[in-house]
Amino acid sequence: MAISKTSSLHLHHLLFLLLLAPAVNSIGVNYGTLGDNLPPPATVAHFLKSNTIIDRIRIFDVNPDMIKAFAGTDILVSVTVPNGDIPSLTDPWNARRWIDTNIKPFYPATKIHYICVGTEVLHWGPQNIIDNLVPAMRVLHAALVKAGITEIKISSPHALSILFSSIPPSNASFRHGWDDGTLAPMLRFHRQTKSGFMVNPYTYYGYSPANANFYLFKPNKGLFDKATGKRYTNQFDLLMDAVYVSMKKLGYPDVEIIVAETGWPSGGDPQNTHANPWNAAAYNGGVMKKVDSGVGTPLMPGRKFETYIFSLFNENLKGPSLDEKNFGLFRPDLTQVYDIGIVRESQSATPSPKPSTQTPTPTPRTPTSSQGKSWCVPKPGATDVALQANIDYICSHGIDCSPTQPGGACFEPNTIRAHASFLMNSYYQANGRHNFDCDFAHTGIIASTDPSNGPCKYIS
Repeated sequence: MAISKTSSLHLHHLLFLLLLAPAVNSIGVNYGTLGDNLPPPATVAHFLKSNTIIDRIRIFDVNPDMIKAFAGTDILVSVTVPNGDIPSLTDPWNARRWIDTNIKPFYPATKIHYICVGTEVLHWGPQNIIDNLVPAMRVLHAALVKAGITEIKISSPHALSILFSSIPPSNASFRHGWDDGTLAPMLRFHRQTKSGFMVNPYTYYGYSPANANFYLFKPNKGLFDKATGKRYTNQFDLLMDAVYVSMKKLGYPDVEIIVAETGWPSGGDPQNTHANPWNAAAYNGGVMKKVDSGVGTPLMPGRKFETYIFSLFNENLKGPSLDEKNFGLFRPDLTQVYDIGIVRESQSATPSPKPSTQTPTPTPRTPTSSQGKSWCVPKPGATDVALQANIDYICSHGIDCSPTQPGGACFEPNTIRAHASFLMNSYYQANGRHNFDCDFAHTGIIASTDPSNGPCKYIS
């Protein structure tokens, strides 16, 4: 039977999509909770276990309800020590008490996999926390061993600001000061404890339209590294090899690398047209296929990478940009934003990474009397220890802290939370109101209502 030209083109297109399909056995996700419409942890745990190929999650705290919800599911759970708590955990007694409180009541019913000591500590600081990072990791590991727990590992996720350079990968290195001062001792710890070095390679933030295919795992000419003779056809491989080369220069090429966070938003602000479900499906689908295939990278052939996509849900309290709200693989009602084979039932029925039939609608900011303005304030669950660390960091980075000193307009109420709130907002406003300037290691949140109180007027 003759095949028409149109039918032939359709057939070729279908075969191309089949080739793109990430035949993936499992993947990890970051389970964030900055939303007021998210399902309960027990519902999430049951859904992931029953309906998806997700076999591991990472949470950004030690929320007991979340940890308990995954008991009996066989899903691996990595928990996080808040950045501000790190210095106290260099004390063996505090570390043992932390394990007794946050790990032993739930383990082994919940398969706790990693304790992440802080989040992007080198990027956020302050120096006191950076100096205590590796000692805290060592002391926590010793506390686990003393408790008879040998299966849980210790690590700390890093932003790729730890790299001085990444292009070409052969020229990559860690930043001076962090290399020998913190990263070499940390890599030595990882080698000794057979644990992974965690990095957060976000290609989305370096995107340029001219190199779109390079960022989205699509066919392109690539980038040739003359020093190694290797050609790179995607940004993910390039960044991973830049990390590897930097580790090798310190003498630790054998340490496992874990992708603690990577992702692409399915919606964004009007100017960010590359934040769409098609690109999100192409990138996250490409990452899944890459890390599960065992192909590795040009400099690490044959290696698989434990990987956590960011993130599980669209989170409507993130922001202020719509990009930040739309990194999720799922909506709060547990429907897929786009289909890349994560839901088991869809793997054979929908072989291509493509948007689901329900195109995501970016969550608009709730209308308020201060529409168009935003402020940075502490999250409700942020501890005083973490907030004091924020204060110390802000006051050592050029922000005027006198309003929170005795006699200042914002001294009252004289609490760590009140002072941190004013100063975190001052830092956020002074640095251009970028989302990341209100992150503070996941202790800050963007507010759309003015938190000013009496004589204490917040900058906006």
